[in-house]
Amino acid sequence: MVNTTCNCLDCIKKSTVFTNLSKEELKLFNEHRYDARYYAGEIIFKQGTAMTHLMSFTSGLAKVYIEGFNNRNIILKLIKPGEFVGGPGLYTDFKHHFTVRAVEDSKACFIEMGVFKKVMNENPDFAVDAHKNSNLDTLNNFQKFISLTQKQMPGRVADALLYLLNDIYQENPFKMTLTRQELADMTALSKESAIRILKQFKDDKIIRVNGDSIDVLNVAALNEISRIG
Repeated sequence: MVNTTCNCLDCIKKSTVFTNLSKEELKLFNEHRYDARYYAGEIIFKQGTAMTHLMSFTSGLAKVYIEGFNNRNIILKLIKPGEFVGGPGLYTDFKHHFTVRAVEDSKACFIEMGVFKKVMNENPDFAVDAHKNSNLDTLNNFQKFISLTQKQMPGRVADALLYLLNDIYQENPFKMTLTRQELADMTALSKESAIRILKQFKDDKIIRVNGDSIDVLNVAALNEISRIG
């Protein structure tokens, strides 16, 4: 569903990447963008498709994941309002190398790639911020791969719960809008293994689970499980 009622000049939900843009540059972006609403479960953009726009996420929650073999996915991160999403295709093959799908009802703004690159070339401060945003994603992915390849199952689930607690929902208890399968996709585990580890944490009184609500009862214990892997 497309909606173009917002304006880049007075938008309070735009990414901090846009801090160093002039009014003229924001006006240029506004003239070459559109915004859209997505219902939970809808694909925002698809791995392998043409990359024509870059996204500024304005409301809701979405997951960024790599589509693997045999319908196995790895969730790289979750995105919240105010985050900007580009990708390695911007300066390489002009394709999306991951899929973004709404986890909750969401809204996003899309800026034409050509206009974005034009402003990047003309505004070095903006270019630095955009590259910094991309580099932070790369560093986070490095830590993600260390967790997935070098930690045992409890350490991976602990990492995922701490990420949801500290970075995504930022409240305790929190209502997890992810499914158990999506939690498994965050940890490179089967759904059954992820559920088993959650039950283990519950039995050990590290967490309390009530439907979709998760209450972390012992943050220190969860951090220790994460540390020892």
